[in-house]
Amino acid sequence: MSKRNIIASTIMGAFALSSSPAVSADPLVNLQKEEAKNHAAAVKSQTRINKLYEQTQDLLVEYRQVLDETENLKVYNDHVARLVADQQEGINDLQRQINSIEGVKRGVVPLMYKMIESLEQFINLDVPINLEERQARVARLRDLMSNSNVSTSEQFRQVLEAYQVELEYGSSIRAYQGELSYNGTNIAVDFFNLGRTAMLALSLDQKNAWVWNNESRVWEELGGEYLGAVVESVKMARKIVPVNLIKMPIRAAE
Repeated sequence: MSKRNIIASTIMGAFALSSSPAVSADPLVNLQKEEAKNHAAAVKSQTRINKLYEQTQDLLVEYRQVLDETENLKVYNDHVARLVADQQEGINDLQRQINSIEGVKRGVVPLMYKMIESLEQFINLDVPINLEERQARVARLRDLMSNSNVSTSEQFRQVLEAYQVELEYGSSIRAYQGELSYNGTNIAVDFFNLGRTAMLALSLDQKNAWVWNNESRVWEELGGEYLGAVVESVKMARKIVPVNLIKMPIRAAE
């Protein structure tokens, strides 16, 4: 080779050597830049992951709360369902009772009419204790049965009450004033009854006395031997004198 070529080759080699670090430095810089980008992307990704994790935890807590509330609601709904079923059974039972009441009413109304009729017949055949008052009570019961404003239960209660009053006549001692019809004459008297065992009458001047004969349905005048006893009977019934043994005209049981 000529000297010129040797010198040129030397110069070119020097240039090549001097330029090789610059050429090799460019990929390193690029690599560092890419690594920085990747790191930044990784930071962003981690930030997103952290946010998603926090959201997931919040959702998990909320889910557990909803799950607990759902379980509580299920228990409560089961409880309410049992209550509703029990109430429905009560309603059904009441409806059955109402339906039966209608049937009972259809049977009770004819029964009450029969009871009033029997009561009237009994009073007409019984010892005439407070006769006008008892007959008026029967008349009120008949009017009551025709009154649409009075319930069936109230009608039945008053019919039973009338029977209770009749029952008390048989176990009470009482005296009250009234009029006695004797031989076509009305006489003001004091009536006295010892239950249904004896029915007596005493004139207000206490000079005459009578006894009721329920078989013949008439008043019979008593002799003077009973007059004092009848006077004492009226006083005892009015609690003027204490109760004592007296002689009374009582028919023997047959």
